[in-house]
Amino acid sequence: MAATTWSLPVPDRERLIEAAFQAKENAYCKYSKFRVGAALLSTNGEIVKGANVENASYGGTICAERTAIVKAVSEGIRSFLAIAVVTDVASPISPCGMCRQVLREFCALNMPVLLVPADYAKQKADGDIDGGVKETTIGELLPHSFGPEDLELPREP
Repeated sequence: MAATTWSLPVPDRERLIEAAFQAKENAYCKYSKFRVGAALLSTNGEIVKGANVENASYGGTICAERTAIVKAVSEGIRSFLAIAVVTDVASPISPCGMCRQVLREFCALNMPVLLVPADYAKQKADGDIDGGVKETTIGELLPHSFGPEDLELPREP
């Protein structure tokens, strides 16, 4: 078995993943029955959790990742080290396109995104050192993205 290289220290990684599982417990998903939890690690070490919150008017639904970002930003936290996302699905699930764009607004392109399978604890107990987590980055999730810095580019009159 090859050694796994993580971009976050193991204690921060574990704390972040646990917080995502905790957040998932508060999901309000009476329509889709698809629970999602997200947890953002700020540069000051604080973790901000978010769960998906659905609405009978489906367009009013907000995903867990955006809930976490909105909570953090509304409290003055705008600098992040990583995010973990978990669902009830046994394989890692990626954020939707809208969440990717919102994360891009506030997170560095090389920021780690931990996509955590629902059976993370079982996989770790069975000897899988990373618990089946797929680690990616904002840049990998949203290549050729449009970000705040693009608004500063010179324009033709």
